[in-house]
Amino acid sequence: MPEAPPVALHCFAHAGAGVTAFHGWQPRLGPDAVPVAHLLPGRDRRRREPRVTTRGALLADLLDGFRAPSGPYVLYGHSLGAMVAYTLTRALYEAGLPTPALLAVGACPPPDAPSELADACRRSPDGLLDLLDRLGVVPEGARPGGLWHRAVLPVLRDDLTLADSLRRAARTPPAGGPIAVPLLVVAGEADPLAPPGTMAGWERFSAGPVVRRTVPGDHFFLRGPALPRLLGRACRVVGRTADAPLAGAATAP
Repeated sequence: MPEAPPVALHCFAHAGAGVTAFHGWQPRLGPDAVPVAHLLPGRDRRRREPRVTTRGALLADLLDGFRAPSGPYVLYGHSLGAMVAYTLTRALYEAGLPTPALLAVGACPPPDAPSELADACRRSPDGLLDLLDRLGVVPEGARPGGLWHRAVLPVLRDDLTLADSLRRAARTPPAGGPIAVPLLVVAGEADPLAPPGTMAGWERFSAGPVVRRTVPGDHFFLRGPALPRLLGRACRVVGRTADAPLAGAATAP
């Protein structure tokens, strides 16, 4: 019997980011998964395109690419990306289109819980900078008027506005109840913005099986080795047992 082809692992990054966080994932994922990193408008090679700040604009950009998948696939979203991945999955589900075999979310409080980061879209410029500096997002030596403030900070603010919009929309229950898609919830053990106890609330947003895992690291644990290894195992099971995608998929690293 031939081996199953690698599962496409579609990845969505945190606020202010492009796709570089996923560039070194392939060796850690293993041969059963292929990372497909999605770049939102307004950054890197898409920097000339208007940034999206609403659910409608996001789905207009993403939905057509998922209408006819070639096989089982997995979505992973980190922080803002978790809300992007959930929003996309819900839109596919409500439209009667093929949904992912597994939705994985990380470093993001559930939509009905407070989110210090998403709520920061309404802070003053100084208040937003204070929060970002506390999280270690502001590079050492960044100065007002410098490249980071001119090129990165506006993207961050618009991304946080998008996150706030997606969270608000997600609080309205889907028609027919929670999405019937298996869910893998990943928390960083030292994440101050989405600790493991808070991440447990994602169980309310799926009618499918839900598995929770905690990995080493803070809010940016996607930079470490544990997360891609975990997702690689999940994709291996999805590829081999499409009817039970979570069975054994999320064994702790």
